[in-house]
Amino acid sequence: MKTRILVLGAGFGGLELSTLLSEALGDGIEVTLIDKNDSFMFGFSKLDIMFGHATAASLRMPYKNFAKPGVRLLRQTVKTIDPVARRVTTESGTFEADFLIVALGADYDMAATPGLAEAGHEFYSIAGAERVREVLPSFTKGHALIGVCGAPYKCPPAPSECALMLHDYLSQRGVREACEISFVLPLSSPVPPSPETSRALVAAFAERGIEFHPSRRVTSLDPGRRVAIIDEKDEMPFDLFLGVPKHRVPEPVLASGMAENGWIPVNPRTLETKYPGVYAVGDGANTGTPKAGVFAEGAAKAVAEALVAKIRSAGAATPYSGFGSCYIEFGGGRIGRVDVDFFSGPKPIGTYHAPSIELRSDKEHFGASRRARWFGM
Repeated sequence: MKTRILVLGAGFGGLELSTLLSEALGDGIEVTLIDKNDSFMFGFSKLDIMFGHATAASLRMPYKNFAKPGVRLLRQTVKTIDPVARRVTTESGTFEADFLIVALGADYDMAATPGLAEAGHEFYSIAGAERVREVLPSFTKGHALIGVCGAPYKCPPAPSECALMLHDYLSQRGVREACEISFVLPLSSPVPPSPETSRALVAAFAERGIEFHPSRRVTSLDPGRRVAIIDEKDEMPFDLFLGVPKHRVPEPVLASGMAENGWIPVNPRTLETKYPGVYAVGDGANTGTPKAGVFAEGAAKAVAEALVAKIRSAGAATPYSGFGSCYIEFGGGRIGRVDVDFFSGPKPIGTYHAPSIELRSDKEHFGASRRARWFGM
């Protein structure tokens, strides 16, 4: 009887895990990959949508193009998860597995920040980025406030990129001098594991007249007065609010009992949960690494090796390295990069690569290589 592997979520982690299992074991296994969406999109593409550089339709990668031996991809919505029985229900049926991998990512909890839905605009979803794109042309003067409503959150450099790209957008339209830009962040610096990267971003903010407020959090918005409440006490007026909502695991994961304090505890080197045969990778797993696609991909490689070794009863898996690289838009067509190693030393080590036009081709290759590997596009 073939080993049954159930993967919930076809993001970076689910796609890479399923691809690796197919490459190693082919039709010798039964991999069922479940996702509620009909296509995949890189997270960094949402900023391109937001600022009108591309349309969502041009950036979507249809799941119908994901064809791997031994893998079936189903468009269904996960309703319940029983981690003890390794049983999952969707609107279409029940699935049981020998190994269950939860890679459902993180959802946005708009209600956790009162007033955000009424007075602000989130730009972390595709629909949110499209709404902001429609709003931005009418913003010609006043105070634009970029606020992060909770940590951890996906793609830590993205709010910084938003601030720098907004500066460029307003400058190109000739209205920058009539606009203020502020950035409120609950972290002590833009990229805490890399002081050099953080210093470069803070310097870029200063050069562009962007007010940076670290170690502060937007806790609510007052729609009537157009005011953001910072740390539940201070007020900051705004004319345009661009927010990063508080994150948490999806509702089925919360209801399953797998999560603690909003996230799934795992062994950070093996991605095993406390339930035998159940793993968690990606944004929903509490690994100590950032919630970003490249780290989900690395975790998926560790789980794939472990599963192949178990199925073959041979070999040993390489522990998750906790290494990843993130590209950062600095504006003006220049892109920087930070390489972060989370597990080799006593504390994370970040290596900064200064922004350049040349690094844009590296970022484009990063996207193109995954598009080809997963979707043959």
